[in-house]
Amino acid sequence: MAPRSIFSGLSAFPLTPANADGVVDSAAFATMLDRLVAAGVDSITVLGSTGTYAYLDRMERSRALAVAVETIAGRVPLIAGIGALRTSWATDLAKDAESAGADALLLAPVSYTPLTDEEVFSHFETVAGSTGLPLCIYNNPGTTHFSFTEALIARLSRVPRIAAVKMPPSQGADYPGEIGRLRTGSEAGLAIGYSGDWVAAPALLAGADAWFSVVAGLLPAAALRLTRAARAGQERETAAADAALAPLWALFRKHSSLRVMYAIADCLGLRAGAPPLPVKPLDDAARAGLEDIVERLGARGA
Repeated sequence: MAPRSIFSGLSAFPLTPANADGVVDSAAFATMLDRLVAAGVDSITVLGSTGTYAYLDRMERSRALAVAVETIAGRVPLIAGIGALRTSWATDLAKDAESAGADALLLAPVSYTPLTDEEVFSHFETVAGSTGLPLCIYNNPGTTHFSFTEALIARLSRVPRIAAVKMPPSQGADYPGEIGRLRTGSEAGLAIGYSGDWVAAPALLAGADAWFSVVAGLLPAAALRLTRAARAGQERETAAADAALAPLWALFRKHSSLRVMYAIADCLGLRAGAPPLPVKPLDDAARAGLEDIVERLGARGA
């Protein structure tokens, strides 16, 4: 039997607690990570978009990684986000993550000047060649403003160490078709996962390997219920788990998942700090009812 991919099942994306100057709160971060390991998530991805990697300098990213490696202590796989504007910076971050003890990498094509397919290919090829760790393509056009074509994903899948892709919600919601095309066109074994938490149910039921989950970073039990049911093909149970989370999906789509996650952390009594400026916290009107939603999900002890 082939070994199970690091990029499979439920990967939880926690916040990175930090003060207004971007200094990571190590103790608060360790508490968040311990909750995720105890809940039984399949992997933890630090320094993703929910982990505010773009707002942290290299020193603070290293601090966050050191806390994650020490706290998780090999109990579940640790994936580290290494997105950066310059290829040389991303390469340095990949080496930092490998040296610190991460198990895998997540790379987004962060840009200011719009990038071409060839530029993105070269960026990923260079970074993947600088490390011995498996790497996941982070296809997140909502933040990077670059959309990977299926042809580019297929081409990148043949680069050594590129082992997975993290997909955004499908434009046509045809998850069986999209997953089928990606599997047909890409190197055998490429793991296909999805973000955009509100599409996790249809994507997993259609055969996606992984859910790269924002909500699992703070509410892992609810996310695990959905993941386990969908991966077992239990459509009714999946629909019920998805329906329980639907009020959060509505808030995510209206206010952005990052702002909502900081508010959820506050509801749970976790010390996350405030969103990094210029991002503002949810106002009182937007937060109305959030504590009740969290309570209904049974998340206080999760």
